[in-house]
Amino acid sequence: MILDRFLLTDHVAVVTGAGRGIGAATAVALAEAGADVVISARTKADLDEVAEVVTQAGRRALPVAADLSDVDAVAALAEAAHREFGRLDVVVNNLGGTYPRPLLDTETAFLEEAFRFNVSTAHALTKAAVPIMLEGGGGAVVNVSSIMGRVSGRGFLAYGTAKAALAHLTELSAYDLAPRIRVNAVAVGSVATSALDIVLTNDELRTKMEQATPLRRIGTAEEVAATTLFLASPAGGYLTGKVLEVDGGLQAPNLDLGLADL
Repeated sequence: MILDRFLLTDHVAVVTGAGRGIGAATAVALAEAGADVVISARTKADLDEVAEVVTQAGRRALPVAADLSDVDAVAALAEAAHREFGRLDVVVNNLGGTYPRPLLDTETAFLEEAFRFNVSTAHALTKAAVPIMLEGGGGAVVNVSSIMGRVSGRGFLAYGTAKAALAHLTELSAYDLAPRIRVNAVAVGSVATSALDIVLTNDELRTKMEQATPLRRIGTAEEVAATTLFLASPAGGYLTGKVLEVDGGLQAPNLDLGLADL
């Protein structure tokens, strides 16, 4: 059956930023498809909650509480998967994010920090995972980018630049790692997670964002997780170097930060 191609039975995955939101939903989706998961984020209590859902799905979870802004800590997750489960098949680089700032308030150090948090961490984990994946015959990497990596809007200089770099890192990595390891990305639009709490709790702001989105609603973490599962599973086996846009049809930002002209 075609649905069998979405299974990851007895595979092992690492998901970063997995304590809540898109990362948590992705870890659960991979587990429901048959994978054991290494889940990592800063807060242990969040990870324990996700691990419980994974267990209820009949799979094993290894929670690793860590400061993932440290590239060495991120890279260590690959070996943790190998040590605990004996293999590694899927890496989901979901870690990322940066506060919006106008250009004149964006110091070079802030830009470099955004790049490290969104791009260098993904590179570090992918590089550490490759030898382990090759031991098992190959694997799949999915990077979580953003619509702001391809459209322009005031206040998103650091974040958008980093996510654009992550998207191109995806394309370049795919060539280096083909044919045994596939590398793809999802470019996410507005999704109902804690990062959007200020919008989700303000009816006026939420309505404006929804009306500026062709599908007239904000996305869900489960919708991003489903796309990630597709890319990580045999169902997406003929895709590499691609960035799938999970953004409700956006061609421009749907949130105006209200930054005035200089």
